[in-house]
Amino acid sequence: MTKKQKKMVVRLLASAVLLIIGFVMEDRSSLAWIPFILSYLSAGYDIPLKAARNIKSGQIFDENFLMTIATFGAIAVGSLEEAVAVMLFYQVGELFSDYAVNKSRKSITDLMDINPEYANLLRDGKEEQVDPYEVEIGDLIVIKPGEKVPLDGVITKGSSSLDTKALTGESMPVEVGEGADIISGSINLNGVLEVKVTKLFDDSTVAKILELVENASSRKAKAEAFITRFARVYTPIVVVLALALAVIPPLLLGGEWSVWVYRACSFLVVSCPCALVISVPLSFFGGLGAASKNGILMKGSNYLEAVSTLDTVVFDKTGTLTTGKFEVTGVEPVTLTKEELLKTAAMGEYYSNHPIALSVKEAYGAPVNGDDIDSIEEIPGRGVHAVLKLEGRTEDIYIGNQTMMKEQGVNASVHQNLIGTTLYLARGSEYLGAIIISDKIREDVPDALAGLRHQGVKNLVMLTGDKEEVGKAVADKLGINQVFGSLLPGDKVHKVEELLNREQSGGTLAFVGDGINDAPVLARADVGIAMGGIGSDAAVEAADVVIMNDEPSKIVDAIQIARKTMGIVKQNIIFAIGVKILVLILVAFGYASMWAAVFGDVGVSVLAILNAIRALNYKRQRRE
Repeated sequence: MTKKQKKMVVRLLASAVLLIIGFVMEDRSSLAWIPFILSYLSAGYDIPLKAARNIKSGQIFDENFLMTIATFGAIAVGSLEEAVAVMLFYQVGELFSDYAVNKSRKSITDLMDINPEYANLLRDGKEEQVDPYEVEIGDLIVIKPGEKVPLDGVITKGSSSLDTKALTGESMPVEVGEGADIISGSINLNGVLEVKVTKLFDDSTVAKILELVENASSRKAKAEAFITRFARVYTPIVVVLALALAVIPPLLLGGEWSVWVYRACSFLVVSCPCALVISVPLSFFGGLGAASKNGILMKGSNYLEAVSTLDTVVFDKTGTLTTGKFEVTGVEPVTLTKEELLKTAAMGEYYSNHPIALSVKEAYGAPVNGDDIDSIEEIPGRGVHAVLKLEGRTEDIYIGNQTMMKEQGVNASVHQNLIGTTLYLARGSEYLGAIIISDKIREDVPDALAGLRHQGVKNLVMLTGDKEEVGKAVADKLGINQVFGSLLPGDKVHKVEELLNREQSGGTLAFVGDGINDAPVLARADVGIAMGGIGSDAAVEAADVVIMNDEPSKIVDAIQIARKTMGIVKQNIIFAIGVKILVLILVAFGYASMWAAVFGDVGVSVLAILNAIRALNYKRQRRE
């Protein structure tokens, strides 16, 4: 609780005590009005002052104006205790809403704590504490245990564990060492690290995230924008209706002025739109906060609203459904054993650092004796020709594609229909077998797709630049029903546009990509979701939603958070408007007093705010 809120608590307690004293004295003394007036001033002396200041600046019809007119009117017709109660409970509701807003902001401010205050710059072997903005690309900085990583870079010395919870929502520390990339905003837990800076602070991960979070509240959802417009029109109308209620019946029907003025004041109390104006934005803010705590950054409540209606999710393959790292997924020997075939391939790829070569050597899993390699010649677009010592003999080994095999007169047709990147091996003109290399599917992907289906996402689509048969092999493993292959970035945009044109259900289409080469299609989709946003400028810039780690299942969390938030928003709108209309009618016809009006305003506001706070609390559900 803030200092300001604590002062308000004292004021309200004093007002409540004075109100009770006034009730006790009411039937015993003619001076009972004194504690009532003191109670009113203690609770709400600032409300008429705020109303006057707002009127002076041109803002007339707000809740301060409504409360001032309603309570002054009640005092004028002799309902002093009710005027005091209205002001007291109104301020209790305002205090409660302030506390709720601060609570909902905490998840965002926790994220904002990733902003580093300084960097330890190394100059001539000495450390100097400087502003992160002063550090240049290529400078060396030192990060000590407990310090925030101020800028993106590469570790040149030391090893440690990093707390990336504020960025990814993951509680487990990440182990890093020399040569590892390090991102700003994480916290160094133990070892001392020396880091070479690779990005200026303005371009760093932490700066991009902070900018995204700061701008999120400016993009309002349709429901939120509706409430803002509704309040602007609604408030002047109810003031006119209250004035009509106070004046027309006494003039036309001959009723008592005090009765109708009292009803008009009660009408004004219940008509205050606080419940909607506070609880709806608070619900969206809570949803954005819950998402950020789980490593999901949304650029505005409009995207939160859009995610809640997702029924088509389109995935890029490489880097999104797959890791982008190759691994040997099949060994098909003809004349050798599997181990002998892998060893031969590993020897032939001995000097290569190509991802495919690295996957072969990793699959073999044993060191290769370089003395057994006479020579290796790389043939562009074909493969390699290696002269190797095998079983005491020098052999010409060819490792490459089908084109190389044909050029060497090797018949590899037995394996021509293998799915995946295939290395064919031959000894002279003798075919030895094939090794199949595929992009590894992310461990989290099956869980994510099952979760999406469980959430009612009807269409799961894959777009890939790979051959369609390669994409189809991955899709079949995952149960994705539509695959489109051999697509350039522009082709992906056209394909997404086709899918958007087919949408008849009023649902929403999301494209999920790695944020590096998918910027055009991320921008074209209803919702662009970037995977692995850490360290990827393109992800933060192009996407509407950024998943701050490499877990596609976070999309399921985003949908659940969005749907929970939208459910709360709808509940609050229906509840607040429904109760207010009912109480307004009852008050207008004299069936409800100002006490009912207090519930119609403050009571409804408190209940709506309590409901809105639920948006902050999200617990990941078990995946079906």
